[in-house]
Amino acid sequence: MKTFKAAPLLNLFVLAALVTLPVAAHAAAARPCEDVLKEMRAAKSTAKLSGDDKTKVDALEAKAIERCNADDDKRADGFLEDAMKLMTK
Repeated sequence: MKTFKAAPLLNLFVLAALVTLPVAAHAAAARPCEDVLKEMRAAKSTAKLSGDDKTKVDALEAKAIERCNADDDKRADGFLEDAMKLMTK
């Protein structure tokens, strides 16, 4: 009678997950907000913005700087990406 041994296969899957998860988490990590802020400011210096859009971009930049100073790079990057989208529309 043949028996299927699931334990070695399960151990293999668990080991693969433990090796893969930290790599995936690192790949999804936010970029340093200081770098994204430099890019946004460079784009802002050449962008042709209406008064309303400039106000929105300035507000997003202020929020991003606040989050960047609090070491919340992910949210800061989100605000800066939103500002860059406004400048490219």
